Amino acid sequence: MWGTLPSYETLQLPAGCEITTQRDRFAEAEAVVFHIPDLGRIHHLQKRPGQLWVAWSMESEALYPRLREPVFMQQFDLSMTYRLDSDVPTPYYQTGLLQELKTPVQPKLPGNLAALFVSSRFNHSHRLEYLQELMEHLQVHSFGKLFNNRRIEGDMGRQTKLEISADYAFNLAFENSISTDYVTEKFFDPLVAGSVPVYLGAPNIDQFAPGEHSYINAANFKPAELAKYLRALSQDESRYMDYLTWKELPVRESFVQMVEKVSEPAFVRLCQAVQKRQFNNLDIRS
Repeated sequence: MWGTLPSYETLQLPAGCEITTQRDRFAEAEAVVFHIPDLGRIHHLQKRPGQLWVAWSMESEALYPRLREPVFMQQFDLSMTYRLDSDVPTPYYQTGLLQELKTPVQPKLPGNLAALFVSSRFNHSHRLEYLQELMEHLQVHSFGKLFNNRRIEGDMGRQTKLEISADYAFNLAFENSISTDYVTEKFFDPLVAGSVPVYLGAPNIDQFAPGEHSYINAANFKPAELAKYLRALSQDESRYMDYLTWKELPVRESFVQMVEKVSEPAFVRLCQAVQKRQFNNLDIRS
């Protein structure tokens, strides 16, 4: 993935499964994984009979449309993407999220209305235009490389981001593109931190919400309208706290089931999917 080999050495793989990055073993492999976003031409590769080809991607279909081109995808036997309907779903959450969501809400610092973390210029969702107009009507503290107006001292990665987010009433969680099931840490981290995500992205975002009334969908507002709504909420503690009540309730059962389906590491589940496909093929031939 983007020139970096996957980490699999410590995985407890199913019996009979081995993962290798040695390309000279291509012909003997039962399955070959291709990272689609940075994949070149593969017309010269010979696919051994019975060999399975796996399409792997964590990137949005909106940015990499080959992922939804039937002719291109017909080359592959299994998919391993963020899509929940892929053969091996690899969403932007793991089972540890269920425990993290129990983090209690902290009091918000005065003047800390909305936080923003955006560093990428990928803008298929037109988030940059939306944010630029929104910031004309609303005070936003931007910690990313874009629209930057706040510095981070002693940045420790995600932990620092969670600590900052916890101090803000709202976190602007704007995806770089809009695609079904493409819900990243931008949405989940504010929920963990006890802030309210103001989300722009996947049209089925409610499927990824751990509780009722736990986020604000920016797609329902024009920028000026959203600014007015957020200011009104910040001045009405009761209405604002309604967005955090879910923290005191059991997480939606449908959300728990969705998260628990990916309890094992992705490459372990890929091995299981390959073995299942092999077993089914043997059963058909017999």
